Amino acid sequence: MSSPPLVDGFGRVHASLRISVTDRCNIRCFYCMPLENVQFKPRNELLTFEEIERVARVAVSLGIRKFRITGGEPLVRAELPKLIERLAAIPGVDDLALTTNGLLLTDQAADLHSAGLTRLNVSLDSLSEEVFQRITRRQGVQRVLDGIAAAHDAGFRGIRLNAVSIRGLTEGEIVPLARFSRDHDLELRFIEFMPLDADRNWRETQVLSGGEVREVISRDVAPLTPATRGDLSQPAVDYVYADSPARVGFINSVTAPFCGDCNRLRITAEGQLRNCLFSTEEWDVRGPLRGGADDMAIKQVFRDCTSAKKRGHGGDDQQFASTERAMYQIGG
Repeated sequence: MSSPPLVDGFGRVHASLRISVTDRCNIRCFYCMPLENVQFKPRNELLTFEEIERVARVAVSLGIRKFRITGGEPLVRAELPKLIERLAAIPGVDDLALTTNGLLLTDQAADLHSAGLTRLNVSLDSLSEEVFQRITRRQGVQRVLDGIAAAHDAGFRGIRLNAVSIRGLTEGEIVPLARFSRDHDLELRFIEFMPLDADRNWRETQVLSGGEVREVISRDVAPLTPATRGDLSQPAVDYVYADSPARVGFINSVTAPFCGDCNRLRITAEGQLRNCLFSTEEWDVRGPLRGGADDMAIKQVFRDCTSAKKRGHGGDDQQFASTERAMYQIGG
Protein backbone atom coordinates (compact mmCIF):
# COMPACT_ATOMS: atom_id res chain seq x y z
CA MET A 1 0.00 0.00 0.00
CA SER A 2 1.38 3.38 -0.99
CA SER A 3 1.89 6.23 1.47
CA PRO A 4 2.33 9.99 1.12
CA PRO A 5 5.60 10.82 -0.68
CA LEU A 6 8.86 11.73 1.05
CA VAL A 7 9.02 15.53 1.17
CA ASP A 8 11.66 17.44 3.12
CA GLY A 9 11.37 20.82 4.78
CA PHE A 10 12.26 22.59 1.53
CA GLY A 11 9.56 20.94 -0.56
CA ARG A 12 11.89 18.51 -2.33
CA VAL A 13 10.05 15.29 -3.21
CA HIS A 14 12.36 12.28 -2.98
CA ALA A 15 12.08 9.62 -5.67
CA SER A 16 15.60 8.15 -5.83
CA LEU A 17 17.50 5.77 -3.55
CA ARG A 18 21.14 4.73 -3.85
CA ILE A 19 21.85 1.37 -2.24
CA SER A 20 25.42 0.44 -1.36
CA VAL A 21 25.89 -3.32 -1.27
CA THR A 22 29.50 -3.37 -0.03
CA ASP A 23 32.24 -1.09 1.22
CA ARG A 24 34.91 -3.32 -0.34
CA CYS A 25 36.65 -2.51 -3.60
CA ASN A 26 39.29 -4.00 -5.88
CA ILE A 27 41.04 -0.66 -6.50
CA ARG A 28 42.11 2.18 -4.21
CA CYS A 29 41.18 5.51 -5.82
CA PHE A 30 42.73 8.21 -3.64
CA TYR A 31 39.56 10.33 -3.76
CA CYS A 32 37.56 7.46 -2.27
CA MET A 33 39.67 5.06 -0.17
CA PRO A 34 42.98 4.96 1.71
CA LEU A 35 45.78 2.95 0.14
CA GLU A 36 46.16 0.47 3.00
CA ASN A 37 44.88 -0.47 6.46
CA VAL A 38 41.28 -0.18 5.27
CA GLN A 39 38.80 -1.33 7.88
CA PHE A 40 35.89 -2.98 6.10
CA LYS A 41 32.62 -3.87 7.78
CA PRO A 42 32.27 -7.52 8.83
CA ARG A 43 30.08 -9.41 6.38
CA ASN A 44 27.44 -10.12 9.01
CA GLU A 45 26.90 -6.37 9.42
CA LEU A 46 26.03 -5.87 5.74
CA LEU A 47 22.39 -5.95 4.74
CA THR A 48 21.38 -9.28 3.23
CA PHE A 49 19.69 -9.44 -0.16
CA GLU A 50 16.40 -10.17 1.63
CA GLU A 51 16.83 -7.06 3.79
CA ILE A 52 17.72 -4.89 0.81
CA GLU A 53 14.66 -6.14 -1.05
CA ARG A 54 12.44 -5.30 1.89
CA VAL A 55 13.92 -1.81 2.17
CA ALA A 56 13.32 -1.31 -1.56
CA ARG A 57 9.70 -2.40 -1.28
CA VAL A 58 9.14 0.05 1.58
CA ALA A 59 10.86 2.78 -0.42
CA VAL A 60 8.60 2.14 -3.43
CA SER A 61 5.55 2.49 -1.19
CA LEU A 62 6.88 5.96 -0.27
CA GLY A 63 7.26 7.07 -3.87
CA ILE A 64 10.84 6.01 -4.61
CA ARG A 65 11.01 4.92 -8.24
CA LYS A 66 14.70 5.10 -9.15
CA PHE A 67 17.31 2.84 -7.62
CA ARG A 68 21.07 2.75 -8.11
CA ILE A 69 23.33 -0.01 -6.79
CA THR A 70 26.72 1.25 -5.57
CA GLY A 71 29.65 0.35 -3.32
CA GLY A 72 32.60 0.22 -2.79
CA GLU A 73 32.64 -1.83 -5.93
CA PRO A 74 29.25 -3.56 -6.15
CA LEU A 75 30.50 -6.33 -8.45
CA VAL A 76 32.67 -7.75 -5.67
CA ARG A 77 29.48 -8.64 -3.77
CA ALA A 78 28.88 -12.33 -4.40
CA GLU A 79 25.91 -13.30 -6.58
CA LEU A 80 24.89 -9.69 -7.22
CA PRO A 81 22.68 -10.60 -10.23
CA LYS A 82 20.36 -12.40 -7.78
CA LEU A 83 19.78 -9.10 -5.97
CA ILE A 84 19.22 -7.31 -9.28
CA GLU A 85 16.60 -9.89 -10.19
CA ARG A 86 14.83 -9.40 -6.86
CA LEU A 87 14.76 -5.62 -7.21
CA ALA A 88 13.74 -5.63 -10.86
CA ALA A 89 10.70 -7.74 -9.96
CA ILE A 90 9.31 -5.17 -7.51
CA PRO A 91 6.26 -3.38 -8.97
CA GLY A 92 6.97 0.35 -9.09
CA VAL A 93 10.72 0.13 -9.73
CA ASP A 94 10.93 2.22 -12.88
CA ASP A 95 14.69 2.54 -13.13
CA LEU A 96 17.38 0.19 -11.83
CA ALA A 97 20.97 1.27 -12.42
CA LEU A 98 24.44 0.35 -11.21
CA THR A 99 27.75 2.19 -10.88
CA THR A 100 30.91 0.11 -11.27
CA ASN A 101 34.62 0.54 -11.93
CA GLY A 102 34.20 -1.97 -14.74
CA LEU A 103 37.04 -4.33 -13.81
CA LEU A 104 34.68 -7.29 -13.32
CA LEU A 105 32.19 -6.40 -16.04
CA THR A 106 33.52 -8.81 -18.63
CA ASP A 107 32.40 -11.77 -16.54
CA GLN A 108 29.21 -10.30 -15.12
CA ALA A 109 27.66 -8.00 -17.75
CA ALA A 110 25.49 -10.67 -19.41
CA ASP A 111 24.10 -11.93 -16.09
CA LEU A 112 23.36 -8.40 -14.88
CA HIS A 113 21.50 -7.57 -18.08
CA SER A 114 19.52 -10.82 -17.95
CA ALA A 115 18.62 -10.15 -14.31
CA GLY A 116 16.93 -6.87 -15.24
CA LEU A 117 19.52 -4.14 -14.75
CA THR A 118 18.42 -1.24 -16.96
CA ARG A 119 21.30 1.24 -16.84
CA LEU A 120 25.03 1.12 -16.29
CA ASN A 121 27.59 3.75 -15.23
CA VAL A 122 31.29 2.95 -15.50
CA SER A 123 33.81 5.03 -13.56
CA LEU A 124 36.79 5.78 -15.77
CA ASP A 125 38.89 8.85 -15.05
CA SER A 126 41.64 8.17 -17.59
CA LEU A 127 42.45 6.21 -20.73
CA SER A 128 46.14 6.43 -19.85
CA GLU A 129 47.41 3.48 -17.82
CA GLU A 130 49.93 5.73 -16.09
CA VAL A 131 47.32 8.24 -14.93
CA PHE A 132 44.85 5.45 -14.15
CA GLN A 133 47.40 3.92 -11.79
CA ARG A 134 48.15 7.27 -10.15
CA ILE A 135 44.46 7.59 -9.32
CA THR A 136 43.45 3.99 -8.58
CA ARG A 137 46.83 2.71 -7.32
CA ARG A 138 46.14 -0.43 -9.33
CA GLN A 139 46.45 -1.54 -12.96
CA GLY A 140 43.49 -2.01 -15.24
CA VAL A 141 42.56 0.38 -18.07
CA GLN A 142 42.28 -2.40 -20.63
CA ARG A 143 40.18 -4.53 -18.29
CA VAL A 144 37.74 -1.63 -17.93
CA LEU A 145 37.58 -1.12 -21.69
CA ASP A 146 36.99 -4.85 -22.18
CA GLY A 147 34.21 -4.67 -19.60
CA ILE A 148 32.53 -1.80 -21.42
CA ALA A 149 32.67 -3.78 -24.67
CA ALA A 150 31.21 -6.83 -22.90
CA ALA A 151 28.38 -4.73 -21.48
CA HIS A 152 27.55 -3.43 -24.95
CA ASP A 153 27.60 -6.97 -26.32
CA ALA A 154 25.29 -8.06 -23.49
CA GLY A 155 22.68 -5.55 -24.61
CA PHE A 156 23.31 -2.47 -22.48
CA ARG A 157 22.74 0.81 -24.33
CA GLY A 158 23.33 4.35 -23.17
CA ILE A 159 26.29 3.26 -21.05
CA ARG A 160 27.64 6.24 -19.17
CA LEU A 161 31.26 7.00 -18.30
CA ASN A 162 31.89 8.91 -15.06
CA ALA A 163 35.18 10.80 -14.91
CA VAL A 164 36.38 12.75 -11.87
CA SER A 165 38.25 15.92 -12.87
CA ILE A 166 41.31 16.74 -10.77
CA ARG A 167 43.52 19.75 -11.45
CA GLY A 168 47.12 18.87 -12.07
CA LEU A 169 46.28 15.29 -12.97
CA THR A 170 43.44 14.80 -15.45
CA GLU A 171 43.63 17.81 -17.78
CA GLY A 172 45.24 15.61 -20.41
CA GLU A 173 42.42 13.07 -20.18
CA ILE A 174 39.61 15.41 -21.21
CA VAL A 175 40.02 15.20 -24.97
CA PRO A 176 40.81 11.45 -25.15
CA LEU A 177 37.76 10.62 -23.04
CA ALA A 178 35.54 12.91 -25.09
CA ARG A 179 36.71 11.38 -28.37
CA PHE A 180 36.46 7.83 -27.01
CA SER A 181 32.90 8.35 -25.81
CA ARG A 182 31.87 9.86 -29.15
CA ASP A 183 33.41 7.01 -31.09
CA HIS A 184 31.82 4.29 -28.95
CA ASP A 185 28.32 5.73 -28.44
CA LEU A 186 28.85 6.37 -24.73
CA GLU A 187 27.51 9.20 -22.64
CA LEU A 188 30.24 11.02 -20.73
CA ARG A 189 30.04 12.86 -17.43
CA PHE A 190 32.74 14.87 -15.76
CA ILE A 191 32.45 15.17 -11.98
CA GLU A 192 34.17 17.86 -9.94
CA PHE A 193 36.51 16.54 -7.24
CA MET A 194 34.72 16.68 -3.87
CA PRO A 195 36.07 16.51 -0.28
CA LEU A 196 35.20 12.86 0.36
CA ASP A 197 38.69 11.38 0.17
CA ALA A 198 39.60 9.03 3.01
CA ASP A 199 42.99 10.69 3.58
CA ARG A 200 41.41 14.14 3.94
CA ASN A 201 43.90 15.71 1.56
CA TRP A 202 41.30 17.46 -0.63
CA ARG A 203 42.02 21.07 -1.47
CA GLU A 204 39.77 23.43 -3.39
CA THR A 205 42.73 24.27 -5.64
CA GLN A 206 42.51 20.68 -6.98
CA VAL A 207 39.01 21.25 -8.36
CA LEU A 208 39.03 21.27 -12.15
CA SER A 209 35.70 22.90 -12.84
CA GLY A 210 33.08 21.64 -15.23
CA GLY A 211 33.18 25.00 -16.97
CA GLU A 212 36.88 24.62 -17.71
CA VAL A 213 36.43 21.06 -18.97
CA ARG A 214 33.58 22.17 -21.23
CA GLU A 215 35.73 24.90 -22.75
CA VAL A 216 38.47 22.39 -23.58
CA ILE A 217 36.02 20.03 -25.29
CA SER A 218 34.35 22.82 -27.24
CA ARG A 219 37.73 24.06 -28.43
CA ASP A 220 39.58 20.81 -29.11
CA VAL A 221 36.85 18.27 -29.96
CA ALA A 222 33.69 20.02 -31.18
CA PRO A 223 31.44 22.85 -30.02
CA LEU A 224 28.94 21.98 -27.29
CA THR A 225 25.43 23.39 -26.91
CA PRO A 226 23.10 22.99 -23.91
CA ALA A 227 20.76 19.99 -24.07
CA THR A 228 17.15 20.06 -22.97
CA ARG A 229 16.96 19.28 -19.27
CA GLY A 230 13.89 17.11 -18.72
CA ASP A 231 14.59 16.08 -15.13
CA LEU A 232 15.59 18.98 -12.90
CA SER A 233 16.68 16.59 -10.14
CA GLN A 234 19.36 15.14 -12.40
CA PRO A 235 22.72 16.31 -10.98
CA ALA A 236 24.37 16.78 -14.37
CA VAL A 237 23.98 19.70 -16.75
CA ASP A 238 24.05 18.06 -20.18
CA TYR A 239 25.38 19.30 -23.50
CA VAL A 240 25.34 17.90 -27.04
CA TYR A 241 27.93 18.27 -29.76
CA ALA A 242 27.17 20.47 -32.71
CA ASP A 243 28.18 17.64 -35.08
CA SER A 244 27.04 14.56 -33.13
CA PRO A 245 24.13 13.31 -30.99
CA ALA A 246 26.63 12.27 -28.30
CA ARG A 247 26.08 13.89 -24.92
CA VAL A 248 28.47 15.25 -22.32
CA GLY A 249 27.31 16.08 -18.81
CA PHE A 250 28.94 18.10 -16.04
CA ILE A 251 28.30 17.48 -12.35
CA ASN A 252 29.48 20.79 -10.91
CA SER A 253 28.93 19.98 -7.25
CA VAL A 254 31.65 22.35 -6.05
CA THR A 255 31.39 25.36 -8.38
CA ALA A 256 27.61 25.23 -9.01
CA PRO A 257 25.84 23.14 -6.34
CA PHE A 258 22.51 21.61 -7.37
CA CYS A 259 21.20 20.87 -3.89
CA GLY A 260 17.98 22.79 -4.48
CA ASP A 261 16.69 20.08 -6.81
CA CYS A 262 18.13 17.05 -5.01
CA ASN A 263 15.69 14.14 -4.68
CA ARG A 264 18.09 11.39 -3.50
CA LEU A 265 18.52 9.36 -0.36
CA ARG A 266 21.27 6.81 0.30
CA ILE A 267 21.62 3.66 2.34
CA THR A 268 25.04 2.36 3.32
CA ALA A 269 26.07 -1.26 2.99
CA GLU A 270 25.49 -1.80 6.71
CA GLY A 271 22.01 -0.28 6.61
CA GLN A 272 22.39 3.36 7.62
CA LEU A 273 20.09 5.79 5.80
CA ARG A 274 21.59 9.14 4.77
CA ASN A 275 19.93 12.17 3.22
CA CYS A 276 23.13 13.61 1.71
CA LEU A 277 26.65 12.55 0.81
CA PHE A 278 27.78 15.10 3.39
CA SER A 279 25.22 14.31 6.03
CA THR A 280 26.55 14.44 9.59
CA GLU A 281 23.76 12.13 10.76
CA GLU A 282 22.58 8.64 9.83
CA TRP A 283 19.33 6.81 10.53
CA ASP A 284 19.55 3.13 11.40
CA VAL A 285 17.51 0.81 9.20
CA ARG A 286 19.30 -2.45 9.96
CA GLY A 287 18.38 -2.41 13.63
CA PRO A 288 14.62 -2.25 13.03
CA LEU A 289 14.90 -4.76 10.19
CA ARG A 290 16.61 -7.31 12.40
CA GLY A 291 14.58 -6.43 15.45
CA GLY A 292 11.27 -7.49 13.94
CA ALA A 293 9.91 -4.02 13.13
CA ASP A 294 6.94 -3.77 10.80
CA ASP A 295 6.92 -1.77 7.58
CA MET A 296 5.37 1.25 9.28
CA ALA A 297 8.43 1.53 11.52
CA ILE A 298 10.77 1.32 8.52
CA LYS A 299 8.73 3.99 6.76
CA GLN A 300 9.13 6.24 9.77
CA VAL A 301 12.91 5.94 9.55
CA PHE A 302 12.68 7.13 5.94
CA ARG A 303 10.43 10.02 6.96
CA ASP A 304 12.66 11.07 9.85
CA CYS A 305 15.72 11.03 7.61
CA THR A 306 14.02 13.00 4.84
CA SER A 307 12.51 15.63 7.12
CA ALA A 308 15.93 16.29 8.68
CA LYS A 309 17.58 16.99 5.32
CA LYS A 310 19.49 20.27 5.21
CA ARG A 311 19.36 22.85 2.45
CA GLY A 312 22.84 22.22 1.07
CA HIS A 313 25.84 19.89 1.34
CA GLY A 314 24.95 18.51 4.76
CA GLY A 315 24.22 21.99 6.10
CA ASP A 316 21.94 24.95 5.52
CA ASP A 317 24.35 26.74 3.21
CA GLN A 318 26.35 25.63 0.18
CA GLN A 319 29.49 24.86 2.19
CA PHE A 320 30.48 21.22 2.54
CA ALA A 321 29.75 19.81 5.97
CA SER A 322 32.63 17.84 7.50
CA THR A 323 31.54 14.22 7.31
CA GLU A 324 33.44 11.50 9.12
CA ARG A 325 32.81 9.04 6.30
CA ALA A 326 34.78 8.61 3.07
CA MET A 327 33.06 7.85 -0.23
CA TYR A 328 33.57 4.08 -0.08
CA GLN A 329 31.83 3.98 3.32
CA ILE A 330 28.83 5.95 2.12
CA GLY A 331 28.18 4.60 -1.35
CA GLY A 332 28.98 6.48 -4.57
